[in-house]
Amino acid sequence: MCQLLGMNCNTPTDIVFSFEGFHRRGGLTDEHADGWGIAFFEDDGCRVFLDYLPSARSPVAELVRNYPIKSRNVIAHIRKATQGKVSLANTHPFRRELWGQDWLFAHNGNLVDLPESFACTHGSRFQRVGTTDSEQAFCWMLNRLAEQFTRAPDLATLTTAVRALTAELAGHGTFNFLLSNGTALFAHCSTHLYYVLRRAPFNTAHLADADVTVDFAQVTTPDDRVAVIATQPLTDNEQWTPMTTGQLLVFADGALAG
Repeated sequence: MCQLLGMNCNTPTDIVFSFEGFHRRGGLTDEHADGWGIAFFEDDGCRVFLDYLPSARSPVAELVRNYPIKSRNVIAHIRKATQGKVSLANTHPFRRELWGQDWLFAHNGNLVDLPESFACTHGSRFQRVGTTDSEQAFCWMLNRLAEQFTRAPDLATLTTAVRALTAELAGHGTFNFLLSNGTALFAHCSTHLYYVLRRAPFNTAHLADADVTVDFAQVTTPDDRVAVIATQPLTDNEQWTPMTTGQLLVFADGALAG
């Protein structure tokens, strides 16, 4: 299965420390070598980096490692292909526009036997470019949201809608995912997903995949709040909370919102 990484903050923050460990799982400390991607929301814009090479030896990953982009919402993905060939078109996270907002989506799992009603046909507003079940699920969710709401609803209403759509898709296989519109970050767990909430007083953290340590107290302010979500814990000296099967959590401003 693939690996997911998400970050939600109350102030623009770089993900260099987490990515230093995460990118190694793409062909070095783990077997996920079928491409990778990472996307950053920056004000009203969205910066996306994709590569079909393993992240452990990708020149694009090297750029991201040394480029401290600050963002309030980040989604990253390391792929182990289940459906669709290894290609840029099949590399997560996927990006679409809805209600004048950029939306990002990354999936870890495998959806099978999707009924015909889940197909994004030629007349659908959102259609997949590649051949993955992941992109099909993303487009189907956005099509359904666009049908329900002509403009962006409040977060509570949106969460209710996303939860209902997630339940429909989760019945067809493994559906761990991260979804964001740049304001909130939705995380759904089918099998493995963990999160850690960092806030003052900040402590020192050590990566599980590399001998790298950071003292967050030296690079934050007392008002900072950061939520990090990952398929497996990225650090070995912090208390990561495991999500339960079927659980959908929403993170906003670096804290749990629902």
